[in-house]
Amino acid sequence: MTTLVTGATGFVGAAVARRLLASGHEVRVLCRESSDRSNLDGLNVEIAIGDMTDRESLDTAVKGCDAVFHVAADYRLWIPRPADMFKINVGGTCNVLLAATDAGVKRIVYTSSVATLGIHPNVPVSDEETSVSYEDMIGAYKQSKFLAEQEVMALIKKGVPAVIVNPSAPVGPGDIKPTPTGQMILDAAQGKMPAYVDTGLNIVHVDDVAAGHLLAFEKGEIGQRYVLGGDNMSLKEILIEIASQIGHAPPKFCIPHNVILPIAYGAEIWARLTGKEPFATVDGVRMSKKKMFYSSDKAIRSLGYQARPAREAISDAIAWFREKGYFMEPAQKSPVNKES
Repeated sequence: MTTLVTGATGFVGAAVARRLLASGHEVRVLCRESSDRSNLDGLNVEIAIGDMTDRESLDTAVKGCDAVFHVAADYRLWIPRPADMFKINVGGTCNVLLAATDAGVKRIVYTSSVATLGIHPNVPVSDEETSVSYEDMIGAYKQSKFLAEQEVMALIKKGVPAVIVNPSAPVGPGDIKPTPTGQMILDAAQGKMPAYVDTGLNIVHVDDVAAGHLLAFEKGEIGQRYVLGGDNMSLKEILIEIASQIGHAPPKFCIPHNVILPIAYGAEIWARLTGKEPFATVDGVRMSKKKMFYSSDKAIRSLGYQARPAREAISDAIAWFREKGYFMEPAQKSPVNKES
């Protein structure tokens, strides 16, 4: 079976490609000419050069494929031109799914995000059925993923054979950028987070997310969506776990959100002047006012999905970052050597 994976040079996409190869799929990956392909090192994959905004390249990439895993997305909490994110996450998604359907692909797995799900003060843990609207979406990333998922659902009603998965916050090997969650782990491991805010995340190992993608392909119902998550943890608990694994003291001070917000505004102004990503974002602070806790019960029940403890995911992330030279412990006082 020939399977196309978009986003396979990235974090989750590379994990999905590895899982598919291990399961006997012949894997073709879509990537731009300029993409960093280090996540593909050692993988027996066919490379198709193309771009989600270029329909002709997609038609070529998907030709002869039996399945498509559309994992690619622009995942950033801050972007100087939000329209660029919508072009990729919404327009690009429609292009991929339509190209796949026109090519006769029998099964598509679309990687959405828990960012599209509702979060309410009176609902401690959200799932696929928690009510939500576009007005609840904070920032360009959440907004674009919400609209993309709406477009996918509309295409499914027109006959596109897609199953939707909604990963939470994956961590682990291969986070080359790194993602916002990976950067948080890096900063905490280096002692760069002396304080924290009262928020929470659902932490999951990237390889468990990849396994969930394959389960959705094999057992998922077209038109359904499945949360692929792990453990719900407060940020304080996450930082304590990281500190314990590294061997230094965790941060002791909780900073109110309204204290950080003006700092984030200042950081974004500076980012626009310098072109560098801000160390804190307004959208990030606004999102942190809610604990992003989710349930994977539907995937467990319907797909047989399982996730290892979050501490193992964090441990594997730290080990990979260390091995690749992204950081050394503060006590060693050596400079960070982050790969590009």
